[in-house]
Amino acid sequence: MNYKVNTKSELESYMALNWNKINDYIDNRSSDLPCLFYTSVDIRESAEKYAPVDLNIYPAGFNNVCMFDLLVCSDHFKKVIHYISPEAKSVAIIPESHTKNKYYLDHLYTLSETIKKAGFHVDIISTDEKLFESTNTLNLTSMSDYSVQIKKAFVVNDTIKTELDYDFIILNNDQSQPIGIEWQKIKQPVAPSPLMGWYQREKLIHFKFYSEVIDDFSKEFSINPDLLQAKFSSVDDINFASKEGLEAIATEVDKLKEVMTNKSAPVFIKASQGTYGMGISVVNSGEEVIKMNRKKRNKMDIGKNSKKFTSVLVQEGVETIVKYDDAPAEVTIYLIGGKSAGGFVRANSMKDNNSNLNSKGMVYQKYCISEIKENSDHKVKEATYSIIARLSTLAGALELKYFQK
Repeated sequence: MNYKVNTKSELESYMALNWNKINDYIDNRSSDLPCLFYTSVDIRESAEKYAPVDLNIYPAGFNNVCMFDLLVCSDHFKKVIHYISPEAKSVAIIPESHTKNKYYLDHLYTLSETIKKAGFHVDIISTDEKLFESTNTLNLTSMSDYSVQIKKAFVVNDTIKTELDYDFIILNNDQSQPIGIEWQKIKQPVAPSPLMGWYQREKLIHFKFYSEVIDDFSKEFSINPDLLQAKFSSVDDINFASKEGLEAIATEVDKLKEVMTNKSAPVFIKASQGTYGMGISVVNSGEEVIKMNRKKRNKMDIGKNSKKFTSVLVQEGVETIVKYDDAPAEVTIYLIGGKSAGGFVRANSMKDNNSNLNSKGMVYQKYCISEIKENSDHKVKEATYSIIARLSTLAGALELKYFQK
């Protein structure tokens, strides 16, 4: 098929020149879909293409967003909370339970303060009894020396509460292990939907929906879809401990290498329910999968909260050309209510351009995106990243609609 936009430079120019038209298109496609409260999208940029490589439904890392964009985030939070619950005044955030991660506490502090600036009372609460000993509060100090208090919460008459009642509940827990709450009985609005937890969500489902989104988008604007996505396939019924299914993965790796434009790029094998950068291997051939040693297989076998991985996404590697302090890097974009609101650059001097950068050695640089306007030639990169993140979040809304059924 012939397209009007066939190269990466043409794509960037088109995104900047048609910023309003493209965003109107995404708004229109999103209008009859469930609203995703907030998301973050990891995007790789190579010499030939851009490709989202992960969509986070319960994002951490708001502490890495620039101060100007956080002000924009406050406005977006106010709009989306009042869109879901017009009378809401008090908000509770339910976090992950790994409270020893001081960087995550920086994130919780920033997230709660950003929502407070939108005019809401905000508490951080948890129903995880293991966090609390003799008191109903847990007082912690973050990496940046912020004070973070978590209150013990209870479910009373189908309402999540502490000594206070809350109008709106925000989940910031990816539920690799489901939280022990009967969500369908909870009377308060809860966002994001608990249905999108990793106890049932899979990367494969997301990328299938993303492929559909890109097909429609490419037809609408005559853009070569290969500029906007990484090729992928999947394998089920795997047991890395016993080596069951490794040959099937190896076959998919070799098949994918045959159709990849950049033959020297590696292939990423990702646990379909993996999170926090866990359950990822990078290989250059099917033979490497067959010869995977016990240490590597163990890393692929078990993830967060001792979750065993039994299916994988086999995905084209996208060699990053982005650099920060001469280290390979990639961009993450934050969205609220499906609207791009901020971002950061993740760099890792311990890795190369083809590696998983969400691993030991990573550092962050703020990446402001909230001032993008049509025909802003100096913002073509930011515009492209923003639109791709919105398309990925549109695919996430289709995921949620799928789970709601």
